Amino acid sequence: MSSRTIKYTAGEIGRVKMIDDFLPSPDALVAREDNVKVTLGLSRRSLDFFKREAKARRVPYQRMIRALVDAYAEKQGARKQR
Repeated sequence: MSSRTIKYTAGEIGRVKMIDDFLPSPDALVAREDNVKVTLGLSRRSLDFFKREAKARRVPYQRMIRALVDAYAEKQGARKQR
């Protein structure tokens, strides 16, 4: 055990009050959308960019492209509703 590790072995922490579990289930934390598979031709330059940026952020590049398309569609949809 290092000198920085604190081990609590004795004594009270204070008044403890049990509360009901208020956190959502793991299924509720993951937003599920109805995805549709498409074939999309991208330039090598664009694909290399998304792969490089996704790798740096440790996410799949397809997810990054999907997020970009979703953001664009949402913004354009909001613009049309004005």
